[in-house]
Amino acid sequence: MSDLKGALIGCGFFAVNQMHGWRDAEGARIVAICDRDPERLKAVGDAFGIQRRYTSAEDLFADGGFDFVDIATTAGSHRALVEMAARHGIATICQKPIAPTMEDAKAMVSACAKSGVPFMVHENFRWQSPIRAVKTAIDSGAIGDVFWGRVSFRSGYDVFSGQPYLATGKRFIIEDLGIHALDVARYIFGDATAVTARTRRVNPAIAGEDVATMLLDHDGGITSIVDCSYATRLPVEPFPETLIEVDGSEGTLRLTQGYRLAVHSKGGTALTNVEPPVLSWASPPWHNIQESVALIQQHWVETLQSGREPDTSGRDNLQTFALVEASYLSAAESRTVSLAEVLG
Repeated sequence: MSDLKGALIGCGFFAVNQMHGWRDAEGARIVAICDRDPERLKAVGDAFGIQRRYTSAEDLFADGGFDFVDIATTAGSHRALVEMAARHGIATICQKPIAPTMEDAKAMVSACAKSGVPFMVHENFRWQSPIRAVKTAIDSGAIGDVFWGRVSFRSGYDVFSGQPYLATGKRFIIEDLGIHALDVARYIFGDATAVTARTRRVNPAIAGEDVATMLLDHDGGITSIVDCSYATRLPVEPFPETLIEVDGSEGTLRLTQGYRLAVHSKGGTALTNVEPPVLSWASPPWHNIQESVALIQQHWVETLQSGREPDTSGRDNLQTFALVEASYLSAAESRTVSLAEVLG
């Protein structure tokens, strides 16, 4: 089977990781790139040997010659680009958050469905190997029936130096980081039915919230807490680790700092080091994120080859984005918000 040909739109901060992942992917390669900034376009094109370079997405699609597009731009441009890809019949990956509004997100999913093209959101946190190890342990039945959990990302890391635009938006931590943690909660505990959220801005130099705590009600009666902070100073900086706690009827599970997984049950406690590998192009402490990029991209290739729906399809991601929207509404109005209210 010949390699699938892809195009990348957006050559910014995070897209470099995606280009590395595509270079390593089995069954796919990037043949064209697009960015409105000629300097970024040149830097990425030269680094990865991509000759086809465009400053216009319209020109990129007009020339064609690729099977899928990876949209690595900011959320405000997503709907127009996804709908453009759908009109051209091109399978599409879109960076998170899927869109600025639920109306846009639904329109994007609908456009791809009507055109019959696969659509996946690059929701990569659930592809981190430590998080996959947590899911595997739970599914094995080692701790019995799960009734409570926590997904936590607390850090004092300066994310604004590499991505200064994050300091300017009225929405920050839930939309940028919490969306990942909320998706992990869905992946581990199942879909949520309601959320109660509280937010706070601790850093006076930013416009949005940098602390958020969310209480989720899940199908099947599981309760989870999702908490995120970029204002937490710790003696050993955990960035960018996601820590997880799970209680079950027969035991407990803890993914703690340093990628230590402890599964405690009647038979004792099993301790495992689940630190991700450092890929040839990766660098700690980013290696867990970088590995997850490569893994979700390989998943995309496999789904295109097999014709099945990606795990983080646009349709599925509406549930994650609804949690983001419900969390902001809950925090603004100090009440519990059902997912049905947001999804409509």
